[in-house]
This record gives sequence, C-alpha cells and structure tokens, in this order.
Amino acid sequence: MPDFVSLLIPLFLALVVVACLVRRVAVFDVFTEGAKEGLQSCVSLLPLLAGLVMAVTMLEASGALELAADLLAPFARAFGMAKEVIPLALMKPVSGSASTALLSQILNDCGPDSLAGRTASVLAGSTETALYCIAVYFGAVKKREKTCALPAALAGHLAACLCAGWAVRWFLGAGA
Repeated sequence: MPDFVSLLIPLFLALVVVACLVRRVAVFDVFTEGAKEGLQSCVSLLPLLAGLVMAVTMLEASGALELAADLLAPFARAFGMAKEVIPLALMKPVSGSASTALLSQILNDCGPDSLAGRTASVLAGSTETALYCIAVYFGAVKKREKTCALPAALAGHLAACLCAGWAVRWFLGAGA
C-alpha cells in the first residue's frame, strides 16, 4: 500500500481538475494555453541562456578564472577563504552547473573535511546563481529598464563569500 506522501501530487492534480469542472472551466483548453505561453517564454529566454553558457565556457577555457583566483588570493586569505574556493565564488552567480562542477572538484582535490572543502560547501549552499536568475526573470517579463536587482544580488553574494570562511572557522574550528 503506497504511503500518503506519495499520493499528495496525484491527489492535488485530481482536486484541481475537479475544481475546474465544478466551475465549468475548460481544463484542456486552459492547459494547452498555459503550455503555449510556457513554450513562448522558453524560446524568448534561449538567447540569454546561450550567452551565459558561452561566457562561462570562455571564462573556464581561457584561464581567466585561474588568473582571477591568483589575483584575489591574498584578499580571500584575509577572510579565511582558501585559494581553491575563489573560482567557485566567482562562478556561482553565473552558472549553477559550472559551480557544482567546481565544488565537486574542490571536494575531490582537497577533501570534504578540509578548510577549502568546508568553505566551498558553505559557499555553495549560501549563494545563488544571481545572474542566471535575473536573466531568466527579466527575460520572462520582458523588462529592460535598470533596477536594483543586480547590485542587490551581487551584494548578497559578496556578503556570503566574505562570511563563508569566517563561518567555517567560527563554527567548525580554526583547524578545519
């Protein structure tokens, strides 16, 4: 016998269909209209996503990420962040999949219980792919004027980056 939790989604969908039928809503017509709008949104977002993928690939292939890590290493060290974590901090606002690959590489190379591994884990869990989310959101609503979304998102990311090394040392010990 299946448990109740595994039945929640099918029960919810059945409830939605019943509610639509009671209200005399054309369920299939509304569904196809929503699917059509979703497909149009996907098509309009494709150039933005292609540009982000190209930029991430160029950053990794050109060595610019490693150069930036070398330049930022003394500053990061002042905040208790290992040099190995800097590429993750730079990539996380741009690409979730690239930053997940970098996190995996850090955990494999340095170990999950190392300072770099712990800091990378905290950083990966406390930051967001800000540029990707902003591109998708503003592309979907077709908003072009400037807002404070990007500066606010990047300020939050910087705060998380600066606090990650400190938090690992404070909560998990200086010898992490």
